[in-house]
Amino acid sequence: MTPITEVEGRRIALSNLEKVLYPETGFTKAELLHYYATTATALLPHLRDRAVSFLRYPDGPEGQRFFTKNVPPGTPEWVMTAEVPRSSLEGPARMVVIQDLPSLVWAANLVPEFHTHQWLVQRPDEADRLVLDLDPGTPANIVHCCEVALWLRERLAADGIEAYPKSAGSKGLHLLAATHGSSPERASEYAKLLALEAERAMPGLVVHRMTKSLRPGKVFVDWSQNAARKTTAAPYTLRARGTPLVSAPVTWEEVVDCRRPEQLEFRADDIASRLRDYGDLMAGLLDAERSAELPRPSGAGRAAPKKAEGTDGDRKGGKGRAGPRGADET
Repeated sequence: MTPITEVEGRRIALSNLEKVLYPETGFTKAELLHYYATTATALLPHLRDRAVSFLRYPDGPEGQRFFTKNVPPGTPEWVMTAEVPRSSLEGPARMVVIQDLPSLVWAANLVPEFHTHQWLVQRPDEADRLVLDLDPGTPANIVHCCEVALWLRERLAADGIEAYPKSAGSKGLHLLAATHGSSPERASEYAKLLALEAERAMPGLVVHRMTKSLRPGKVFVDWSQNAARKTTAAPYTLRARGTPLVSAPVTWEEVVDCRRPEQLEFRADDIASRLRDYGDLMAGLLDAERSAELPRPSGAGRAAPKKAEGTDGDRKGGKGRAGPRGADET
């Protein structure tokens, strides 16, 4: 019999709770549901009022993985949905919007990563987030992403924009900032400008183009995720990787101190203690008073920061201080 749980008055059918989703650690679907339910206080504000696309992996990361953007069949009537724009050729789509704990638990039963746009469903023409996805090409890794992130932090600060870092939950790093008053197209233009400036400042380390042949040993600063149609992994989402890694907000001190990739790898079991110690490190994204306007095109391109102090091009050697870790540290 399919178990039924009641969450804030909503009855939700759960399935396959004993299924092992991450064989390397034995992490089950029940544990995935528990993770999302207990992280909801931090996660929900970053999902609320945003159309959500799901990267689903119902048989675990090694099984079939597929994106679900349209409202899935069987979605309860009490789960909010919204019509969102797509390309003129495709026409609008209807997507899920996760507003509350029952909706989150229902969605978690589908076994997803949560991906969101950089705009709210009420204002699809205005970007309220800026995102820079730092993606390292082997043999570069997240340590090199940290060096680039520190440069970008200073560059954004020169334009009055506060950046918040989080691990991608795979191999890279994401920088997010709260913005207002600009379209997704303008946000993309600005992000591309930053990527180009970073490439000029660190030509041996940064590339702004996705071309695979250019990326080995460098950090690709992906500015394109600011486009209206694109989505990015939400803060605190689990990722479909070999172990239950989380796209976890991190402190700038952890970015500065990172000398080994495992220092910025956080699993589901790590997040509760981090929330107790730090609260939501990305809460500033939700504070309207900390939102910034993007500079006008002619006003962008202020003096670029020098290479961040305390870093080197290779990031070889040095121990650094690891951030708080749970029992699953590897």
